Amino acid sequence: MENKPVIKLNNSDHTLSDHVRHCVEDYFHHLNGHDSSGLYQLVLTEVEKPLLETALKHSDFNQSKAAKILGLSRSTLRKKLELYGIS
Repeated sequence: MENKPVIKLNNSDHTLSDHVRHCVEDYFHHLNGHDSSGLYQLVLTEVEKPLLETALKHSDFNQSKAAKILGLSRSTLRKKLELYGIS
């Protein structure tokens, strides 16, 4: 199994996965027993847009570099940018 880098936030012992888990648990807690649907798409949407924006900023808005950082083709990145209205 390949060792993947662990993403730690704010110099803490908490990983990105820990934060996502906490937010999803908090989401369920606040449902107060109400039904929910579409959680998978909600989480993807909430994570994907800022991920794309941050990768673009990190690459000085060079889409080819951002696509490489993200592990996407440039055309896929362009489609996602259009989907989220990111220019």
